[in-house]
Amino acid sequence: MRTLYPPIEPYDSGMLDVGDGNRIYWELVGNPAGKPVVFLHGGPGAGCSSDHRRLFDPDRYRIMLFDQRNCGRSTPHAGQMDTELHSNTTWNLIEDIERLRRMAGVDRWQVFGGSWGSALALAYAEQHPERVSELIVRGVFTLRNEELRWFYQSGASFLFPEAWEKYLAPIPEAERDDLIGAYAERLNAPDRRVRLEAALAWSVWEGSTVTLRPNERLRATHAEPEYALAFARIENHFFVHGGFLTPGQLIENAGKLASVPGVIVQGRYDVCTPAKTAFDLHRAWPEAEFHLVDDAGHAFTEPGILHRLIEATDRFAAE
Repeated sequence: MRTLYPPIEPYDSGMLDVGDGNRIYWELVGNPAGKPVVFLHGGPGAGCSSDHRRLFDPDRYRIMLFDQRNCGRSTPHAGQMDTELHSNTTWNLIEDIERLRRMAGVDRWQVFGGSWGSALALAYAEQHPERVSELIVRGVFTLRNEELRWFYQSGASFLFPEAWEKYLAPIPEAERDDLIGAYAERLNAPDRRVRLEAALAWSVWEGSTVTLRPNERLRATHAEPEYALAFARIENHFFVHGGFLTPGQLIENAGKLASVPGVIVQGRYDVCTPAKTAFDLHRAWPEAEFHLVDDAGHAFTEPGILHRLIEATDRFAAE
């Protein structure tokens, strides 16, 4: 069973001005002469972690990681009361990826994304297939209405009733017919205490359901106030706007990926992004390898998921 590569530090990093007052943190890891890959983190709003660097052989890859707008080490941070999110859209993030590609002097690169990162990876690859040497996605998420309702309105709630009760707590019963909308009001309220209560409930709900078995370390991360504020505000902002996509867009446009070598990895018991979405993508993009891992949930660190991901990055390293 494959495991993460050893810990590694960046050999270069910086802040890139992408306009609208936004600066995004980026870092390069691994071999400066290696195969280029860009890693797209989840959320949106989760930011990168040091473990994400370890999904790739550092001797064979030149790995670009970055914190998407308004989260992680990027500025301004969505945890701040005066940070507006109007310029944080899927299409602006795609342009940010292109800015990073040009900055790095790369013509084509491998694109790797999980959870929300899979949606962004699909949107980028469908917009710029000529820039993608390979595409790896896991925990597939495409922001269709049924996917959002499953996790934030009704569905996953039947599996985690005790965690769901805490998610519902900030929202009065009269407003619970549209929980994403009700949370939007509170996550942008002028009172920081109202924002923080909503952000913690939203973020901890996800942290409580992300793995097949309970993981207190992940839950604690999601309960950290500044992380929760950025994570919840940015996620909710994207969800209110349907990911800035037309309904079903990422699946319908998957035919544009026919010439792109790809791998889809999905946990069968993924509660956050259920397997149906990955299966729909598999049907629309049959040229990609499809791995449905029977004993896994959503997190990339679950053994069966991790094995398939590193198996894919290792194989593509030689191509």
